[in-house]
Amino acid sequence: MPTRTLPPPPPPAYLRTWPDRQALLTDRGLALGELRRRHLGLHRLLLLWLCGLGGVIGWALLVLPIRFIDDKDPSGFLLGPILMVLGLAVLAPSVIGVALGIRHDRRLRRLTDAWAALDSHPASDARLRSPALSLVWLLSSLAVCTLGLWASFAAAAYAEPGRDTYADVILGMGAGLVLWLTGLLGGAKAVGHYRWALRRLGPAAPTATAARG
Repeated sequence: MPTRTLPPPPPPAYLRTWPDRQALLTDRGLALGELRRRHLGLHRLLLLWLCGLGGVIGWALLVLPIRFIDDKDPSGFLLGPILMVLGLAVLAPSVIGVALGIRHDRRLRRLTDAWAALDSHPASDARLRSPALSLVWLLSSLAVCTLGLWASFAAAAYAEPGRDTYADVILGMGAGLVLWLTGLLGGAKAVGHYRWALRRLGPAAPTATAARG
């Protein structure tokens, strides 16, 4: 996502021209709401999964030449280099996309901290906790991690001589590792947001029902 579309950082103290606190809180709330959407929006989760899928496909293409070697297929001399180039062409954008996403998240966090430090408004700041979105990120990432661990374990544990080749084991373990790393990144993001909310916003206020109880 182009960084030029992000809300700008708040102006320094000597350039602030808000006529009153309400105007400051309004601009602060709009900026923080947009930054929260950019950070935890479902589109970011889908982009992470897309990068993970690209990593799995790229790894599969890189492993195919090993299958030709296992099968002693002479066509591997021709198709092997082509498949390796295609694999790198698919894998590289996924790695770059993940790296750019991490860098983007760091900039979002810096902007969020800068806007949040301007003032405090518990009524509107409660929305920044995003418990539902954080839970979606966490649970879906745990599912992807579990799938990746299962794929890696199954590829190594259930391989049978004569039926599964080295390429099959390498493919399963590598794809599982990519899935596990994808889920780990998503889970770390959910946990990081939860820790940020505790540090910046404090514990969530108890509900009125809980208070009466």
